Amino acid sequence: MSGNVRGQVAFSGRLFDVEVLVQTGPDGRIVQREVVRHPGAVVVIPVLEDRRLAMIRNYRVATGERLWELPAGKLERGEDPQLAALRELEEETGYRARAIDKLGEFYTSPGFADELIRAFLAEDLEQVGQCLEAGEDIELERLPLERVLAMIDRGEIRDAKTIAALYLWERRQRGET
Repeated sequence: MSGNVRGQVAFSGRLFDVEVLVQTGPDGRIVQREVVRHPGAVVVIPVLEDRRLAMIRNYRVATGERLWELPAGKLERGEDPQLAALRELEEETGYRARAIDKLGEFYTSPGFADELIRAFLAEDLEQVGQCLEAGEDIELERLPLERVLAMIDRGEIRDAKTIAALYLWERRQRGET
């Protein structure tokens, strides 16, 4: 839908804002939408020397569950995504990467949010110790890729950013990108 768009911030929080957009469509009808404005995020696939992945079990208040995930985090406004990926990797897993490569990017829920996640592959890792933020409840697990993929197939991994990032990496490994 195109046409004149006006917006007003209805909520401003620590993680995101909600903007109410009023748009006049080409047919003259007025439509109102609530849009989550998010600074973006990163997700990292940490590949250890023995080819296992450094996965986390992260307690998520929104779901009330401990979810299997890849390390990830929100960008600070204006932050370089690659630097954010390195920061989140170290904070959540305790690993520092000597090599990092962007795999791709994707919107999480473009029907109501503008959150863009950048996916990275981290290799040549050195263990330096976790540095969790206040309130984070994260356990580190080192798992072979085959097990991780089987966990997705069985519905044990339900985190979309983790599934999407692994898909991007698998395609690259097969030479499809």
